[in-house]
Amino acid sequence: MFTGIVQATAKVIDIVEKPQFRTHTLTLPEDLLAGLKAGASIAHNGCCLTVVSIAGNRVSFDLMQETLRLTNLGALVVGDSVNIERAARFGDEIGGHQMYGHIICSAPVTEVIVTENNRTLWFELPEELAKYLFCKGYIGIDGISLTIGEVDRNRFCVNLIPETLARTNIDSRRTGDRVNIEIDPQTQAIVDTVERTMSNRDK
Repeated sequence: MFTGIVQATAKVIDIVEKPQFRTHTLTLPEDLLAGLKAGASIAHNGCCLTVVSIAGNRVSFDLMQETLRLTNLGALVVGDSVNIERAARFGDEIGGHQMYGHIICSAPVTEVIVTENNRTLWFELPEELAKYLFCKGYIGIDGISLTIGEVDRNRFCVNLIPETLARTNIDSRRTGDRVNIEIDPQTQAIVDTVERTMSNRDK
């Protein structure tokens, strides 16, 4: 489980490509290496990946076909930075909202609005996912726990403060870039349950 509070950004320093599979290596900050072992879970742009090897501050992860297809991690190149969060431990403060690192889709940035102290980004989801969008609801974007500002059918926006821009890679997102989306699990469970209940009543 993750909280959506990004702990750092980490650079991709190596990528090994294989058919429908890749291994990439990051350099992690020293404070995120304490107690880290092979098999541990770390979120990359919100996608839960498993540590496969550690060599000093160089940590490697395998990405299988489904991960490459569904997320923006398959588009990474050496030198890119990803948002990093280690798995939450019992007793940790949940500063964001409960997240599982299960990306439902990637979505394009459709508009970037810059003001003096804030930035608003608009995104577009596949139409079938619009039912999970609610004004002031939670959503995970590249592993960042954010609050939805406005909803326009299958489009939505988030408002970003300077601290979020400084601590994550969302500062670099521009129109056309794709981000990883995780729908709030509780919202998804409620919507799906109501849908099933209403469908059963109609039978």
